[in-house]
Amino acid sequence: MGKRKKNKIGVMYSTNPNYDFEFEQEEETLTPENQYLEVWIDKKHRGGKVATLVKGFIGSEADLKALGKLLKSKCGVGGSAKDGEIIIQGNMREKVMEILEKEGYNYKKVGG
Repeated sequence: MGKRKKNKIGVMYSTNPNYDFEFEQEEETLTPENQYLEVWIDKKHRGGKVATLVKGFIGSEADLKALGKLLKSKCGVGGSAKDGEIIIQGNMREKVMEILEKEGYNYKKVGG
């Protein structure tokens, strides 16, 4: 069996025999005290439904997903966590801010 290669998004074919693809390193996750998160309310591109967004997370995808899972379970709703952003279904901004405060995160209410 061959080795599995990491996902090479945006890589074009090169005829250079000495070309070596450089993988992006994941950022080290900052402690909650050093995170500065923004909590948004959004309904664009969601069929008119409201969603709560948490933006500005700096760290690994695994830590982002863990925080997303915590927020979703405490709010009792669905959502997703990817690309440095957590999406929580519904207008849960106040509840999300309470949870972030209890967990020690710095946050800021943005928009509306």
